Amino acid sequence: MGPLTPGVERIPPPVSYRGVWPEEDGSDVHYADYLEYVIEKEGGIGAFIAETVRNTDVQVPSQAYWQRIREICDRHNVLLIIDEIPNGMGRSGEWFTFQHYGITPDILCIGKGLGGGIVPMAVMITRDRFNIASSISLGHYTHEKSPVGCAAALATIEVIEQENLLQKVKADGAFLRDRLGAMKARYPIIGDVRGIGLLWGIELVTCTEKKTRATAEAEKVLYRCLEGGLSFKVSQGNVLQLSPPLTIERQDLVRALNILEQAISDIEV
Repeated sequence: MGPLTPGVERIPPPVSYRGVWPEEDGSDVHYADYLEYVIEKEGGIGAFIAETVRNTDVQVPSQAYWQRIREICDRHNVLLIIDEIPNGMGRSGEWFTFQHYGITPDILCIGKGLGGGIVPMAVMITRDRFNIASSISLGHYTHEKSPVGCAAALATIEVIEQENLLQKVKADGAFLRDRLGAMKARYPIIGDVRGIGLLWGIELVTCTEKKTRATAEAEKVLYRCLEGGLSFKVSQGNVLQLSPPLTIERQDLVRALNILEQAISDIEV
């Protein structure tokens, strides 16, 4: 993934299950303090870029964390740029995940789901005071101003509104929380379950106390599920990342979870 652009600094993400600075009460606000440390140490920081909820291995920070991040950016005159490319357009049960945290970014990047997951379409949205280049060509890009992409994006927005998909995703999220929580209680190989809406991560471990990553077991679960007709991706070697389509019917969601639970049961035995 490198080398990164010169001048880019990275900070540890707020990870609840195996973070670098774990707290007994699960608090993650102290991770935000490191942002302020870097801003004050480096000087000249122009923007902080992050996903509100990390998509790959599904890390869901607290509201207090993001409230603190917004406050730090405001105080130091740093732009807050939120990447909603994988999670935006309803996956969390809101149009954008940042809405769960009571914050507003200065710049928002969206894509993927914007074109219904079929037609390439991406957009950058800013607060009005930063929209200062409307009459200037900033460059030409492969997917820039595609008429087909615009039509797909408008159709996607209409479907989400007309079919009440945001409310459906919230209901599906509550169902998944209960079902996956019950699975975690039954199978010691599941070290952690975390998620929001229709984005969930199941972290497999060989030792719950040491949190040893069950990478071989995760691969076996994946291929056992593929044999049963269920596909997903494995992140960080041991996290089963579940992100079904927003339009999934409840019976299909139940069937998918049954396939997954049977695979986990077989592998654990």
